[in-house]
Amino acid sequence: MAIRWWIAFLQFWELFVSSLVHALYGFYIFSSAVAGDLSQALNEYVFKSNVNAVVKEGEPKGSTSAEDLPPIVLVHGIFGFGKGRLGGLSYFAGAEKKDERVLVPDLGSLTSIYDRARELFYYLKGGQVDYGEEHSKACGHPQFGRVYTQGHYPQWDEYHPIHFVGHSAGAQVVRVLQQMLADKAFRGYENTSENWVLSVTSLSGAFNGTTRTYMDGMQAEDGRHLKPICLLQLLRVGVIVYDWLDIPWLKGYYNMGFDHFNISWKKMGIWGLVDCLIGNSGPFASGDWILPDLTIQGSIRLNSHVHTFPNTYYFSYATKRTRKIMGITVPSSILGIHPLLFIRVLQMSQWRHPPDATPPYKGYRDEDWWDNDGALNTISMTHPRLPVEHPSRLVTKDSDCLPLQPGIWYYKFVEGDHILFIVNRERAGVQFDLIYDSIFERCRKHIFRRTPPAIPNEAHQQ
Repeated sequence: MAIRWWIAFLQFWELFVSSLVHALYGFYIFSSAVAGDLSQALNEYVFKSNVNAVVKEGEPKGSTSAEDLPPIVLVHGIFGFGKGRLGGLSYFAGAEKKDERVLVPDLGSLTSIYDRARELFYYLKGGQVDYGEEHSKACGHPQFGRVYTQGHYPQWDEYHPIHFVGHSAGAQVVRVLQQMLADKAFRGYENTSENWVLSVTSLSGAFNGTTRTYMDGMQAEDGRHLKPICLLQLLRVGVIVYDWLDIPWLKGYYNMGFDHFNISWKKMGIWGLVDCLIGNSGPFASGDWILPDLTIQGSIRLNSHVHTFPNTYYFSYATKRTRKIMGITVPSSILGIHPLLFIRVLQMSQWRHPPDATPPYKGYRDEDWWDNDGALNTISMTHPRLPVEHPSRLVTKDSDCLPLQPGIWYYKFVEGDHILFIVNRERAGVQFDLIYDSIFERCRKHIFRRTPPAIPNEAHQQ
């Protein structure tokens, strides 16, 4: 009995520490954004004339040539945000300034991979987000969502394809979107195809799920439901209350992305809140949120119908912050790992799938999943492996993969934790510029279709 109480105490203590660390980091990000906005507002007020002069002088520069370039779209991961959220803070730490034609969409930070893929399409093409009738009914939310009066790249089609760069879950969002384009899954757009996507670059991409989801509270038995007491239960309650309070200026600053569920005191009242909290309604009841998609089982369900296409170029950077000492996987650094992630790097490196739970796939081995970056397992980031392994090639130097071949996942290992290349540029140091410079250079100089699509009404020349 004493041992059980001791184990329970340690579990609650770990939950308390994890909750505190995540809350403090969230407060740090939020306060940094507020401080940055206040500083910018003060500078604009004091030096208004100078700022205006610079803007007017810089506007025409390069505008014509930039319009001719295919956009590079940066897609954020879980808890992420796009341009216009959190004030002047950049999720990609200012990497978008490295090229003239970069878009940074703001998608739901906790919404499902499916919903985010739909939102990304309409962000680019314009119009009202259509989540699909069948999906909406199954998940208990309205079929239509946010309206984009003007698309950010309305000419997007097979002759005007796009480069995508996704971090974490953002990489999987892009893959699902490409499959939707191939399946012609958008009503009113019968001409979509996988060739609308010219390239996909993944930064710590969540292709095959992560064992961290189970540590945070997803049940290892099915990868769908939450444990009764866990970090994700605290998150669930916090998100529901945040959305229900529906404070306009706060949601304008940061939005979880569940507006299409109508979780607001104005629409559901106090009893609707209670219904959500006890798990009878809302995204957490239907499973239409991102964590089930990030379990190994959830990733297998997604990957079972998502392909790697022969005319698209694929590249991924797989991060890790572990090493082996005398056959034991341990964190590779103490100071080099963000405090938010250090405990999880250690825990994930010692992960054991519950013996009473069915393994997530045939041939599963714990040791394959021990290398990690504090959020994702390194094996999950290289390329889609489950349920079927996609064509891939390991590279050590970027020049090793030139000339690039479409339809193959080129992957490279990088020493770093999961948030090394986002939010805080100074943490990554020179690696930040090396990674993003190589990505943008590859998109602009090395990626093109050897046999471009035929122009309408013209014969294709071989």
